Amino acid sequence: MQIYCKENLNEIKKVLLQLTNEQYTFQSTTLFGATIGQHVRHILEFYQSVFNGFEFKLINYDNRERNLLIETDTNIAIQVIDEICSKLNEDLSDIHMILEGNFCAEEGKKIKIETSFLRELAYCLEHSIHHQALIKVGLLEVKCLNFIDDTFGLAPATIRHRKQCAQ
Repeated sequence: MQIYCKENLNEIKKVLLQLTNEQYTFQSTTLFGATIGQHVRHILEFYQSVFNGFEFKLINYDNRERNLLIETDTNIAIQVIDEICSKLNEDLSDIHMILEGNFCAEEGKKIKIETSFLRELAYCLEHSIHHQALIKVGLLEVKCLNFIDDTFGLAPATIRHRKQCAQ
């Protein structure tokens, strides 16, 4: 799982290496004012939540830092990607964990769900792909679609399905 996560994060890094901070922070009208940077920060902070929860075996995505530097400075975002990839290079076994969160709009409705480290990495990967599809919309608006491959923001199952249909 770590390999697939690193490949995905490096896809994002490849885009960031080409974007200016102005493009990265452009408020997309199609995305209701959201920026590419906001989506990248959101992706990265989910990975950070998994690693922050590793020691105590407790993950809570609601308690993200929401670091504005990640969403406004491509160099900071690249640094965070490199840090996450470095952690993904470590020999980490799958461990039992607890996912804690409030999955409704009301306060005080926190629940706990059994999960595992690798399951949460799989979630981070799927979550990242979903946000990459939105990033693709932002790239279209700043005229930078040439920065990505056709498969950027597509689920592996969709890529496999399209290959089968093309045969």
